[in-house]
Amino acid sequence: MKKLENWIGNQISQQEIIHQHALNGFAAIMDEEGPASDIVPPGGHWMYFLPTDKQSRIGPDGHGIRGDFLPPVELPRRMWAGGRLEFHAPLRAGDTAEKTSTIKSVVQKQGRTGTLVFVTVEHQVKSAAGLCLTEEHDIVYREAAGQTSGGKKDPQLAPTDGIWEETVVPDPVLLFRYSALTFNGHRIHYDLDYCLKEEGYPGLVVHGPLLGTLLMRLAVNKMDGRPLRKFSFRNFNPIFDTAPFTLSGKPENSDECSVWVRGPAGELAVKATAEF
Repeated sequence: MKKLENWIGNQISQQEIIHQHALNGFAAIMDEEGPASDIVPPGGHWMYFLPTDKQSRIGPDGHGIRGDFLPPVELPRRMWAGGRLEFHAPLRAGDTAEKTSTIKSVVQKQGRTGTLVFVTVEHQVKSAAGLCLTEEHDIVYREAAGQTSGGKKDPQLAPTDGIWEETVVPDPVLLFRYSALTFNGHRIHYDLDYCLKEEGYPGLVVHGPLLGTLLMRLAVNKMDGRPLRKFSFRNFNPIFDTAPFTLSGKPENSDECSVWVRGPAGELAVKATAEF
């Protein structure tokens, strides 16, 4: 852990022009009628500042080899654990923007399912107009399937008091298109053989940021389309492409709502809070 903690403070910056093509692809995945807006929607920033690791620097899971920007955590399974976003100003197609990413913390924990290492990365996105977005992204690394030191815990059940509900039917094409749009090489999202044999999953894994994006869209639509100010979400259990899942939520007050993802067995997959 002392070696991993040396990565705290590690920082990289990327600059690029925000292009309309990704916004068109995003609208298509979300089944929207065209033409797509030139404003980057909540969650749309994950389509930009993408990793461009050389093919020779890709690890067995499809991610870039660790030890460059991210610390060299030896645990093989990597998942998106959650995050916190704050929206300050719109980001538009044609803008030249810069993203600065910083390793904020590296923490090891021992859970019922074995050893876990949490890495939190802070991102700031700026354009000529100033700060557009700040984000804290939580990554969790876990032991290999079948090598956990503890017992399997029963999943927490999702709330049952939601007044909004939407059903989503995931399939390999949706997951492949989102992986392509975000240049995400993680094999758990498109390589079924790898999921079954290497990770021990029952199917392809629905992307954590895709679930977060769907929840942000639900919150914005149900709160009269108002601009989203803050969004905080935590992933509890994975969602697979083997069955439909449900987006649900309810208002907490005039400026805040709770939204969550309920899995096919009633399990809580993602829980989030949106502020307007």
